[in-house]
Amino acid sequence: MREIVHIQVGRCGNQIGAKFWEVISDEHGIDPDGIYHGDSDLQLERINVYYNEGTKCKYVPRSVLVDLEPGTMDAIRAGPFGKIFRPDNIVYAGSGAGNNWAKGHFTEGADLLESVLDVVRKEAEGCDCLQGFQLVHSLGGGTGSGMGTLLLANLTEEYPDRISVSYSIVPSPKVSDTVVEPYNATLSINQLIENTNQTYCIDNEALYDICFRTLRLKNPTYGDLNHLVSLTMSGVTTCLRFPGQLNADLRKLAVNMVPFPRLHFFMPGFVPLTSRGCQQYRAMTVPELTHQMFDAKNMMAACDPRHGRYLTVAAVFRGRMSMKEVDEQMLNIQKKNKDFFVEWIPNNVKTAVCDVPPRGLKMSATFVGNTTAIQEVFKRIANQFASMFRRKAFLHWYTGEGMDETDFAEADNNMSDLISEYQQYQDATVDGQEFDEEEGEAPDANEESDE
Repeated sequence: MREIVHIQVGRCGNQIGAKFWEVISDEHGIDPDGIYHGDSDLQLERINVYYNEGTKCKYVPRSVLVDLEPGTMDAIRAGPFGKIFRPDNIVYAGSGAGNNWAKGHFTEGADLLESVLDVVRKEAEGCDCLQGFQLVHSLGGGTGSGMGTLLLANLTEEYPDRISVSYSIVPSPKVSDTVVEPYNATLSINQLIENTNQTYCIDNEALYDICFRTLRLKNPTYGDLNHLVSLTMSGVTTCLRFPGQLNADLRKLAVNMVPFPRLHFFMPGFVPLTSRGCQQYRAMTVPELTHQMFDAKNMMAACDPRHGRYLTVAAVFRGRMSMKEVDEQMLNIQKKNKDFFVEWIPNNVKTAVCDVPPRGLKMSATFVGNTTAIQEVFKRIANQFASMFRRKAFLHWYTGEGMDETDFAEADNNMSDLISEYQQYQDATVDGQEFDEEEGEAPDANEESDE
């Protein structure tokens, strides 16, 4: 089996992680005590990707729970699936990172690092064939961002040939939890550029919009947002967990999705998303799913794919459906919107189909897009970062933990480079001619202009 070690760091990471394990335990027929009560052999066929088999037919998540304060762990233990986690795999300190990236990365986090790595090593050694690591964390706080990226850096060093994937909750434009979010996020993104193979960017504001506009929830809670994230994670990992027809693992996904090593920031989406009242009025068909999937309103990162172009796309369909129809619909979308796909990567849409639908739905689809529009997210963070860093506001909290101002400037430059790389490939055309707006050069006469 190709096993994955799951790591959740910080309060946000642990809350989403807990929800993720609830969702996939339900799909694999595993109850809160870890006992299998399923009704299909498919549920157990690849269970080892995410679970270890314990004694007395108990399945234990291959999951490491990390935080710098005990509160989150107590909440998880008291939660519905609290008993399923292995107690040794819950690692925490007492101090907290106080929303400070430097505390998570250099001081408090560094003190806890060795004991976390021990647990991760133990899980990795227990695998027959380790496929890689997935990390769930947020970029705005202290622990998930600071300690999360510290862990990733160490895992990349120790397991250079394994894939590392992160599900990163990026700060939203309107919903801000902490004032120093732009600092924490910029320092984290600087690390993610170097130390992950795939990063799924998920944005609280985009999730709020989905809850308000599409699901018609008046007061969405973090529980509702986390549920959306866990649906997406469950969709992205479907092909690893159930036998399907294509894209069977993390490495295949990385090879098909990442055209240049630094451009590995994806925008995920999940369909069908309909409000409770509208469900009975909509028949779920493949054309309907495909149409919804490319709809900007269903994207989980607050940037508009229509402002950029898709480098690559992966779509995972779930449920009983005709492969032929799926292929036709996906081809149809590409033909109709060919301006939104870069033409120098032909056939840049990969499709996977898995027969097992999620609980409660006949069919669903998960969307993963590598689009140049994701630079909007980075630009927003960079602008907020610049306006604070110019005045050196709040810097003393970071320098007090041993950081230097040059670390900030370096992180900012790395992110600016990333933004300009995305822009460069957005403007690139097939024959290498690029339309340079600043110089005012027009494209070749034989090239159709984008207008």
